Amino acid sequence: MKGAQMRRVLMLSIAASLVVSGWGCGCGSARRGAPVAGPFDDSQPHIARGKKVFEENCSQCHPGGEAGLGPAINNKPLPGFLIKFQVRKGIGAMPSFPNEHISDSELDDLVSYLKALRRH
Repeated sequence: MKGAQMRRVLMLSIAASLVVSGWGCGCGSARRGAPVAGPFDDSQPHIARGKKVFEENCSQCHPGGEAGLGPAINNKPLPGFLIKFQVRKGIGAMPSFPNEHISDSELDDLVSYLKALRRH
């Protein structure tokens, strides 16, 4: 009888762990269109320029920074140098954007915009 009770407790523990981990998996999903902190402030010139670069080159796959053809990027805590590496080299299905397509200063502005979008 004690062995059957132990198996039952073990099975309940495993089931509870699976339920809790399932809830956790849903938590870092792509943000939806609802604003988190009011309207986005793009009044700073470098952020406004970065937004323009994003809209011209990135929004087709990452609309508003959310998931589309590509994954959501408004919730990725990547440092600036990794964002730049991803843009320049293009990893996976993402195309690369060489310096001839997005200049270094435009890339700096794009990173500023993405960080501001993430904070928003």
